[in-house]
Amino acid sequence: MTSELSIFKLITEASPVVQIVMLILVLASVISWTFIFSKYKEIRRAEDTSEEFEERFWSGIDLADLYRQLTREDHGTEGLENIFMAGFKEFARLRQQPNIGPDAVMEGTQRVMRVALNRELENLDERLPFLATVGSTSPYVGLFGTVWGIMNSFRSLGNVKQATLAMVAPGISEALVATAMGLFAAIPAVMAYNRYSTDIGRLANRYEAFTEEFLSLLHRQAHTK
Repeated sequence: MTSELSIFKLITEASPVVQIVMLILVLASVISWTFIFSKYKEIRRAEDTSEEFEERFWSGIDLADLYRQLTREDHGTEGLENIFMAGFKEFARLRQQPNIGPDAVMEGTQRVMRVALNRELENLDERLPFLATVGSTSPYVGLFGTVWGIMNSFRSLGNVKQATLAMVAPGISEALVATAMGLFAAIPAVMAYNRYSTDIGRLANRYEAFTEEFLSLLHRQAHTK
């Protein structure tokens, strides 16, 4: 209990600049943890949705029936579902137009699916740059607070004739708290960024593989009917 009170006292009695640094780091840490939890749920949901959709897609169901089922479902579509729906809708629309060849149909379908794929990947990457920024800058922000606090401690020594450790210890301690807070904000952000970047990269490969396989199926349909 004593250590907790002493740390709280160091924070409340720190210089205004060091307190501002601490406040920035606390806000960055809170926002980072919010993004970490929300991104974790988003990635898990994307993985589960992709697995469920691929099972339906490769079950032998008619593509038109699958498209109609997805449009009638109450929950919103995402991930592979959006890529499939964008591609199949454009494919069906182009095939209904007169005097348009199979190659032109496939070019238009591929273009729309690529746009849908890029949009899904952008959604997955959302908020990751913030985690990268917090992870790379928080230690330096904390270090700035540390340097500022130590400077104030040694500046106060110029007004006394005999310096003692007890005189500089509080200032140095509050400065080191800023460094600790910077690391506390940076470490989880870096770990989450690395983990989620790997997960998103795996999802991106899955999305791209499905896109190529689906385009192959549509290509056969476009040239056989």
